[in-house]
Amino acid sequence: MSEGVDTVGLDTPPKLAVDGLLDDPQTRIIVCCGAGGVGKTTTAAALGVRAAERGRKAVVLTIDPARRLAQSMGIDSLDNTPRKVATVGTGAAAGGGELHAMMLDMKRTFDEIVEAHADAERARAILANPFYQSLSAGFAGTQEYMAMEKLGQLRARDDWDLIIVDTPPSRSALDFLDAPKRLGSFLDGKFIRVLMAPAKVGGRAGMKFLNVGMSMMTGTLSKLMGASLLKDVQTFVAAMDTMFGGFRTRADATFRLLQAPGTAFLVVAAPEPDALREAAYFVERLAAERMPLAGLVLNRVHTSGAGQLSAERALAAAENLEEGGIVDQEAGKAGLRDAVDPASDPSSAPPSDHDHDHDPDPDDSPDVDEITAGLLRLHAERMQVIAREQRTRDRFTSLHPEVAVAEVAALPGDVHDLAGLRAIGERLAAGVPAGA
Repeated sequence: MSEGVDTVGLDTPPKLAVDGLLDDPQTRIIVCCGAGGVGKTTTAAALGVRAAERGRKAVVLTIDPARRLAQSMGIDSLDNTPRKVATVGTGAAAGGGELHAMMLDMKRTFDEIVEAHADAERARAILANPFYQSLSAGFAGTQEYMAMEKLGQLRARDDWDLIIVDTPPSRSALDFLDAPKRLGSFLDGKFIRVLMAPAKVGGRAGMKFLNVGMSMMTGTLSKLMGASLLKDVQTFVAAMDTMFGGFRTRADATFRLLQAPGTAFLVVAAPEPDALREAAYFVERLAAERMPLAGLVLNRVHTSGAGQLSAERALAAAENLEEGGIVDQEAGKAGLRDAVDPASDPSSAPPSDHDHDHDPDPDDSPDVDEITAGLLRLHAERMQVIAREQRTRDRFTSLHPEVAVAEVAALPGDVHDLAGLRAIGERLAAGVPAGA
């Protein structure tokens, strides 16, 4: 989506124009993806707040189990139903934006699919099935699959003109892309078909098939899974028979939705080697899947308001202060005393006994040189961190010079309210940290 990119030169990556991306009415879905712990949830929430306050009707879908999103937006709790954030946006009455937020409940989403695609009696049987309860609560890939199901549901409702998705904290970077295919393949695969076979054949022929062909496999599966579990699986398969094709169909439809021009992926990373290696993998994988990449959000970038003072100069100055090598301070003070005439400057007259009562003990006063040297060393450490982050970013940029980047300056503390989300949004829009 070229509307979201400003080219700033050959030696630096193009700048990601976040406001251009948010303001573009063609942008209908923004997917924030990245490794765990890099700020995906905060980024998604900050984008939602900024989009709503710029006139979009946005909904943020988070899969963050820590529930920080609800707290930061002043909502008691989030669940599987979008809830309006009353204090964000200009309101529908003024023709302005709104913000809704929700947190994925993967079991409830799975239940909704069953209830929507099965008659009441069959739905009750499926929901009560022990194998289904295990599958819907924690089967590998279920969370990612249900995140994509929920995205498809939100997009089909057309109640919002912008959907922002915070992807699951997965071990593998792009599990949410793979999971729909994996779960769809499982539910529509050979194993399920074999389990369905006895119920499909039916009657005397079915019994013959079961006795001749299935008895050996059933015996083996009973040993591996337990007879009770195998029965639960077969009952689940029989009840879900008419629904299996729908899982694959919806997975394919959602995958195509993610490839559509109205979707924009933002890869979120921290300026650390591991996180940016993962980000590079994301970029390559998205390109391979023909997913529209908007750019990279580089979170928690360190900055300094005194960037012109290098680490080397700061350390040298600190060493000079500690060794007394900058000035002969005692001699300088003595020279000043000799140059002042006590008669012409009352302030230089010897102190009275009363004055001594208020004079601080020189031993109790902090050593200015020592404090200054300590601050210089802290500054040197900060400049070394900044240089290391810059080298790490430059390595990523050299591999992917076409990827637009927005750098977000680190905040002093955690984001826990709307003011913090707005501050992150402003930094996202600026694209380059203040003081950089």
